[in-house]
Amino acid sequence: MSVVGDIGAQVPALLGVLVGTVGTMVATTVNERVRWRREKTVRWDERRLDAYVDFIRAVKEIHAVATQMLGKHRPGSRRPPLDRDEGLARLNEADVRHTLTWEEVLLLGDEATVRAASMWRDAVRDIERAARALPNPPTDLPELLHRANEGRDAFYRAARGSLGVHGGPVDQARRRLLISTAAESGVPVARRVSD
Repeated sequence: MSVVGDIGAQVPALLGVLVGTVGTMVATTVNERVRWRREKTVRWDERRLDAYVDFIRAVKEIHAVATQMLGKHRPGSRRPPLDRDEGLARLNEADVRHTLTWEEVLLLGDEATVRAASMWRDAVRDIERAARALPNPPTDLPELLHRANEGRDAFYRAARGSLGVHGGPVDQARRRLLISTAAESGVPVARRVSD
């Protein structure tokens, strides 16, 4: 009986050790899963950020080349007009980079960001088409430029939301429109923002 009594006295201690071991294993497993998910999220956020930045560069390159080609038709343009042949060659090169970065945005972006990227891309494509159509410039060039600026703003907002980035406003289209309107009406402006 004394052996049974000794074992009976040790059962609560053994149960305590068993519960502690199981609790430690469960806590460790949960912590590892949380850490793995966090690391995965950070890794995908980094990839997403890289894709967005590459896409921005590619679209901005097309926008810059096309608007420089259209310089003669844009009052207040600060850059000298780009020769049509040189511009077309640069647009063709930029289009390849744009196509590759677009695929990354499609793969990694959330629905709102892809939709905003598509709107911005289409607006810049309209400016590119206008540049490719030279020497016949479009009559609605200011509207095309404004739509591209609005598209960029929408993309930045969506991309920042996708990445959980907080901060000040990204809206540049409204500011550019106000500066452009003030300049056209003869109000002194510190900096022309037509490019």
